[in-house]
Amino acid sequence: MLRGKTVVLGVTGSIAAYKMANVASMLIKKHCDVHVIMTKNATNFINPITFETLTNHKCLVDTFDRNFQFHVAHVSLAQQADCMLIAPASANVIGKVANGIADDMLTTTIMACEAPKLIAPAMNTRMFNNPIVQDNLRKLERFGYEVIQPAAGRLACGDTGAGKLPSEEVMIDYIEKAIAREKDLKGKKLLVTAGPTQEAIDPVRFITNHSTGKMGYAIARAAMLRGAEVTLVTGQTAIDPPPFVNVIPVVSAEDMFEAVKEHSDAQDIIIKSAAVADYRPATVSDEKIKKKDGNLSIPMERTTDILQYLAEHRRDDQFICGFSMETQNMLENSRKKLEKKKLDMIVANNLKVEGAGFGTDTNVVTFITKEEEKTLEIMTKQEVADELLSFIRSKM
Repeated sequence: MLRGKTVVLGVTGSIAAYKMANVASMLIKKHCDVHVIMTKNATNFINPITFETLTNHKCLVDTFDRNFQFHVAHVSLAQQADCMLIAPASANVIGKVANGIADDMLTTTIMACEAPKLIAPAMNTRMFNNPIVQDNLRKLERFGYEVIQPAAGRLACGDTGAGKLPSEEVMIDYIEKAIAREKDLKGKKLLVTAGPTQEAIDPVRFITNHSTGKMGYAIARAAMLRGAEVTLVTGQTAIDPPPFVNVIPVVSAEDMFEAVKEHSDAQDIIIKSAAVADYRPATVSDEKIKKKDGNLSIPMERTTDILQYLAEHRRDDQFICGFSMETQNMLENSRKKLEKKKLDMIVANNLKVEGAGFGTDTNVVTFITKEEEKTLEIMTKQEVADELLSFIRSKM
């Protein structure tokens, strides 16, 4: 996802500087080219050799160091960078950058950088809450910097509160959001449903299906990386939701319908990938629930058809895409659903091919519109999500 991208990490004087070695390593594993600039104070907490070993590049500290490969180091690195992250960012460096002071290699480089710039403050809680620091952070945001809010917890000084450098995974998420994909969906609002729904039989048992939510979550993540404002309506899954997405948890099909109904009008694109339990137990008295051959025989009624509702209440400029899982006559039955429910597109899942369907990390699908069919080879669900969004983008 970050292959071929160049990230410049700026490390300042903080006990949290040790985390940046892991950030550099994680970026390298994602095939990213990583350069590190340290302040002199930062070298008291972690040795530059650590970063040089991890990145295979000289770690720059001294503005006037002549032993480096660039003609004018701060300008060359600033031009190469696809993204620059200062983490941990001390109150001192935040104040200097916010007020245009460039007196070392790190501050001169970020002043010359026109790529996306991220700032991750890390300091004592009282320092972080100081009105001067907060004003400097707001100033940076006005200038287009993105501030990664610190985590709260016990700090190295013994205080408890906001000021901890976020986890390495959070910082990687911010970098990926900034540069992993072209922002061709910027300004678009997208709603996707994912996961299974559950229909209660009684306080203990429920009816559900085998959906894991992986495909819907992959679509939500891909859309977020491409700049869309994403709402994810999800049944209960074992997957961590993608970052920077508005997540609405639901349980039953009716819960999902109500959530989609509430948010659908504001959306430009709606993708229903959730595997909804089509039936729910009818509301009947206990004596009408009979046993047959030792098993419960429960009267059932259909749940609300979410796609049908969306098609009947759509805006003229909305794009609505559904998913279809068929065990026979896949393309024929999927096309019938497309026409009956008046969708713009339907994605047919091939359940008979190895590596496709529920619970897998890969999928084999066919995109169907009124005019065409496009069958994809077996791909990861993240790759399918990107292909799907590109296909939809071409139709809008």
